[in-house]
Amino acid sequence: MGMEMCTRTFTNVLFFNPSFSLPSSNSLLLLRVNTAPFKFNSLKLSSFTPQIRFTSSPFTVSASSSSSSSSSSSSSSSVAPGTKRDSLPAELKVTETEEPNSRVRLHVEVPPLVCEDCYQRVIAEFMKQAKIPGFRPGKKVPESILVSYVGSKNVQKATIESILKRTLSHAMTSVSGRALQDSVRIVTKFSEMEETYSSNGSLRYDVIADVAPEIKWIPDNNAYKKLKIVVEIDSDIDAHKVSEQEFRRRYKSIGALKVVTDRGLQVGDVAVLDISATTIDQDESNVKNIPSAESKGFNFDTEDGDKVLPGFLDSIIGICRGETKSFPLVFPETWMQENLRGVHAQFTVECKELFYRDLPELDDSIADKLIPGCTTVEQVKDLLLQRCQEVEQTAREQATDNAILDQISKMVDVDIPQSLFEEQGRQLYGSSLLEIQAKMKLNNQQLASLTSPKAVNEYLEHQKENIINLIKQNLAVGDIYRRENLQFSTEDLVKEVENSIAEFKRQNQEYDEERVKEQVQEILEGAKVLEWLREHAEIQYVTR
Repeated sequence: MGMEMCTRTFTNVLFFNPSFSLPSSNSLLLLRVNTAPFKFNSLKLSSFTPQIRFTSSPFTVSASSSSSSSSSSSSSSSVAPGTKRDSLPAELKVTETEEPNSRVRLHVEVPPLVCEDCYQRVIAEFMKQAKIPGFRPGKKVPESILVSYVGSKNVQKATIESILKRTLSHAMTSVSGRALQDSVRIVTKFSEMEETYSSNGSLRYDVIADVAPEIKWIPDNNAYKKLKIVVEIDSDIDAHKVSEQEFRRRYKSIGALKVVTDRGLQVGDVAVLDISATTIDQDESNVKNIPSAESKGFNFDTEDGDKVLPGFLDSIIGICRGETKSFPLVFPETWMQENLRGVHAQFTVECKELFYRDLPELDDSIADKLIPGCTTVEQVKDLLLQRCQEVEQTAREQATDNAILDQISKMVDVDIPQSLFEEQGRQLYGSSLLEIQAKMKLNNQQLASLTSPKAVNEYLEHQKENIINLIKQNLAVGDIYRRENLQFSTEDLVKEVENSIAEFKRQNQEYDEERVKEQVQEILEGAKVLEWLREHAEIQYVTR
C-alpha cells in the first residue's frame, strides 16, 4: 500500500496538538513529519535549487542595450555568449578589484590604437551599407561625406559598441571560468564613454561580475568530517503509539453512535458542542471575544481530551444534552498561537447532542472490517504496526537529513553573490506560485499581482534568511561532493531525468531537458553526500 505524509488539521483553536491517525482501511497512511523545504533524498521538481553556472567566453554586448543607455543614469549592458574572440592590435589595461558578495570590478582601458581600428571597421561597414545620393553602389565615398551623411554621433555610438564587443572578452580573461552566468554587465555610463572617446580617442569602462563564491569551513576544511548531530524525533511518530491509536480509531469507526438520554457526558462519548469564549478582564469594557475559539456544531470525541486546552474536558464532564456550562480557563504559555499565551478566558459551552458508542465484540470476526483481507485482530495490529514503522523510518531519515543540512549550513562561511541569491529566491517563489495556482486556480489579475516586481522583491526580503541558508546548504553539499570524489551511476541519472520529464508532461508543463538534467544531477549528488555524511557523522536521537 502506498504511503503519504501530511498533517491532520483542525479548525478549532482547542486542538493545538492533533493526533495522527490512519484513515479507513483502503486509504493512505497519514503522519505528520517535520520537514524542511530543501530535500535531497526525494526528487521534487518544485524544490530544485540552482546550480552555479558559468558564463561562456567570449562575450558580446547588445547594441540596443548600449545605445539606449546613453539616456539613462548608467548603462547596465547585457552580456551574452558571442562569436570567436577577435585579435586586437594592442593590449588592454585591465585592473581587477574585489568587491563584497563575491563580486569583482574590472576597470578596462582601451588604447587609441584599438579604438582607431574599431573606427575603421565601422566606417568600412557603413561604406558597404550606405546609399548616398550621387555615388554609385560600391563606389568609395570620401570619409568626411560618409560621416556627414550617417551622422557623426551615430558613427561615434557604433564605434563605441564595436569597441565593447571586441574588447570585452579580452577584458574578462582574468575571471574566465569564475564569472556566473547572467551576472556580467558594463556599469559605466554610456555618456561617460562618449566623452572619453571624443576627448582623447581612447575608451575606459567598468565591468562587474559575480564569481563563484569561495567556501570556507569553520573551523577547518575537515569540519564536515567530524559532525556531531542531535536529531530530535517527535514522539507522535512513534510507530507503536501511532499504530495503537490507529487501531482504536478503526475499531471505533465500525461502532454505532447512539443517543445518550439518561445521563451526562462521560469519557468515551462524542458530543456536538457550540463553543464561545471571551477574555477575562477586571475592566469589563475591555472584554473581547476570541474568534479562534468559537465553533458551532463542533464534534468533540472525549477520547481526544488530552489534545485540547488543559481543563476543557474536565469542565464539561457531566454536561447533559441541551445544557450550557460556563467556566474559566487559562491558555498555557506553550500555546501554539502566541497572542493567546497566558490569556485568561471565559468559555461558554452548550451541548447540542450527546452520543455513546455501541462497539462490537473485539474478536477476530471484525478483522476484515478493520482491514479488508485480514482474518484475525492480531493480523490487523501487525499490519498497522508494519506500516507505521515504515513511515517512522522515513521520518527519522528525513529528520536526520534536515539536521545534517542545518548543521553544515552553520559550518560554512560564504560570501553569496547577489545574482545567485536572486536566482534561488525567484525559483523558490516560482515554485510557491505553482503550488498556489494548482490549489486555487488564480485568474490573470491575481497572477499579475503575485508576479509583479514588488511582490517578488517583498518575498526575497521576507525569505532572505531562508534563501541564504538554502544556498549555503547547496554550496556546502557541492563542495563535499567534489572533495570526497563521490559519484552516482549514469543509469540513475537517465532514470530520474526520464521520470522528471514524464512528470512535466503529465502536468502539461514546459521544460528544458538540459536544465532538468542539471537539476536531477544536483539532487543525486546531494543524495550521495547525505548518504556519506550519515555514515561518517556521530548521530544521537532524542525524543521530544
